[in-house]
Amino acid sequence: MDKLYWLDQIKLQDRAKVGDKAFHLGRIMQRGYPVKPGFVVGAEVLRQFLETLNSSEALVADLPYSSLHLDVDNWRQLQQVAGHLHQEIIAATVPSKWVNKILEAAKEWKTACLIFRPSVAIPTATHQVGNISGLLESQICHCDYEAIALALKTTWSQLFRAKSLLYWQRLGIDLRQINLAVLVQPIENALASGLLNSNTSGWDIEATWGLGIALQHGEVQPDVYYIQRETGIVRERQLGNKMLAYGLDDTPPDSLALDSTLVAHLLESSQQKQYALEEEYLQQLIELANLLENDLGTNYTVEWTISEEFSTPKLYLTKVSAPQFVVHNTHFLKGIGAGTGRVTATAYVVNSLLSSEQLPLGVILVAQAIAPDWLPLMQQVNGIITEKGGLTSHAAILARELGIPAVVSAKDATALIQTGDRLLLDGDRGEVYRVRKENGESQEVPLTIQPTPKHKAQPSQLGNFTKEPLASNSPILLSAHLPMIATQLLVNLSQPSLIEQVQSLPVDGVGLIRSELMVLTILEGQHPNSWLSSGRKAQLLELWSEQMMQFVRAFAPRPVFYRSLDWRSHELTSFSSNVPSSPQSMLGERGTFAYLQNSAVFELELEAIAAIQQADYNNIHLILPFVRTVEEFSFCRQKVELAGLTQKPQFQLWIMAEVPSVLFLLPEYVKAGVQGISIGTNDLTQLLLGVDREQGELASSFDERHPAVMSAVAQLIKMAKSALIPCSICGQAPALYPEIIEKLVEWGITSISVEPEAVSRTYQAIARAEQRIILEAARQQRFSSSS
Repeated sequence: MDKLYWLDQIKLQDRAKVGDKAFHLGRIMQRGYPVKPGFVVGAEVLRQFLETLNSSEALVADLPYSSLHLDVDNWRQLQQVAGHLHQEIIAATVPSKWVNKILEAAKEWKTACLIFRPSVAIPTATHQVGNISGLLESQICHCDYEAIALALKTTWSQLFRAKSLLYWQRLGIDLRQINLAVLVQPIENALASGLLNSNTSGWDIEATWGLGIALQHGEVQPDVYYIQRETGIVRERQLGNKMLAYGLDDTPPDSLALDSTLVAHLLESSQQKQYALEEEYLQQLIELANLLENDLGTNYTVEWTISEEFSTPKLYLTKVSAPQFVVHNTHFLKGIGAGTGRVTATAYVVNSLLSSEQLPLGVILVAQAIAPDWLPLMQQVNGIITEKGGLTSHAAILARELGIPAVVSAKDATALIQTGDRLLLDGDRGEVYRVRKENGESQEVPLTIQPTPKHKAQPSQLGNFTKEPLASNSPILLSAHLPMIATQLLVNLSQPSLIEQVQSLPVDGVGLIRSELMVLTILEGQHPNSWLSSGRKAQLLELWSEQMMQFVRAFAPRPVFYRSLDWRSHELTSFSSNVPSSPQSMLGERGTFAYLQNSAVFELELEAIAAIQQADYNNIHLILPFVRTVEEFSFCRQKVELAGLTQKPQFQLWIMAEVPSVLFLLPEYVKAGVQGISIGTNDLTQLLLGVDREQGELASSFDERHPAVMSAVAQLIKMAKSALIPCSICGQAPALYPEIIEKLVEWGITSISVEPEAVSRTYQAIARAEQRIILEAARQQRFSSSS
């Protein structure tokens, strides 16, 4: 161990050696933010330690050079191997000069206890490596020789735990790629700890008493403060349920057990009823949130603690997730951030739809607008910029589902950008930067992106692009401490390539398959009517059924709601077809009205559903899109009955509640046979407010939180409850504006369906909303009993 890397001295080239957690903390510390001092035991030290393991067993002897590729489905073998490796590491001896070097450095802090924080970097990974706090946990120990040696070995050994080996192998990451460093910092008792979350709708702060361990383990329901970003005003406070708190036992230990350093104690009833965050520190956090936005962008999460090391407690930041360090004042394009994340890549400007083979892999696609039939192109790119479109435009919806950073409504983008330009696209801020070059080297900015199985880092034919994994919201690793929720959480999905990534998320099923996006990859550029007129119905039916079956099979027995085709003819400009095109409009001959004009494709969809039912799957249901009248629904219901779908008692026929007439006609729809509704806030908003969702220049007027829209949503939920039918919501509103979820839960929504990238925050928002309702009911009951 040649050196320790001090946080205030970490450089860009040290990142692979110190890991992402330490690197990001060092960066914000060097920018003047309050971070506890610390140093890093570099990743190379673990490799040196593994090489010193003196064992005759090949498994241990080869450890530094082995990929350790196991049959992770053989749980017994996995546990045995992991347990054996753990014992070997803990039993080994850390060189005394290493321990003494750490001890001497730590003595400068004059503290009784230290915390060892794992910090990981995977320089060659093209995978999304999510929040690994459940895999690699921090270790707290006393500041003495034996305790430091044990804490260091315990931190290292976690890399080889059974669940760690399972996780890395599921991601396809070779253990030899992983750089595990250890950040060492002093730790003292805390007055309070928590999280600061920033997103497009504002800031929310979570707080609990003592160290943050109770919050990390899910043992408390924290206090929550909702802050308005523009003014810093606290919009709302919610008192949590905090029965215990963690602190440190800084007396000399009786044993080397690391858990003896931590003590949990029950809080007095009076303290449980108090907010953990004093007003002074709340204001400090609000000020920090405002400052951090300049460096980290709109979407970030930081962990904080109020340390009691001094007579006056002091606020510190302890972790930064998904940091984004922006090159300020150099963006030359401003639009609407439609797909979260940041990517640096080469631009490719197109003015008309190309074939997939013509588009280089890994570029930032720049176009005037994007229609649904551009989907094959979008699966090859790593960023999207369009001149037109809003938050609920097709480009935005496709980008969010595919996990691609995107900026829409960027005026004159195709004129200002040239193919080959090196760009940084910030989908959180809605900004596009030119990557400047100094001394012949590109000055590139760290980025975040969400690659999927079909969307991985690949070398661009126009030059390399840079990519880093997200630091949070992993689609694979889920917290073991998720609270139970009563409101169903569903996912919007249309691409079979995303199923494997999404099916392990904590969702109750698929709330919306957008069929028009699902089938684009099988149509070979031909309109479905062209397949039918050329005598290829059987071939198309087989392809269509198999696409649907992938979703139904993967999520069974969880429900899958398939929405039948909802195309406007002008959106299918790339299809070779004799189908006449109606003038471009936000309405067009779409939804069930189109089925009355020509029902052939709708009947084929029903045959595909029937084929799935005949394969003994009962979890497929149908949603009819853009239903204008009861007569349209009755026509479709007759077709459904003729196809034999209603013979399965589990089958449900729903409609999209998106045409405002449903507000007046829902009882009539129910009498006609509607068994459920799914509120489509995208179309409902544009029709109620008279604003075209595709027009980015009208974005300020297109607000799904508008009182008229929220009143309509509340009315639909109430009417559905009265009619005893389920009511879901599948538009973009819950994902874009998590603050409305509390209202939806309060009104009695049956289920909420969101894009995969929004599942985590939506789950948390539902849990908070339900917990608040429970607590409020309990308070009212106590009040009634006492009076």
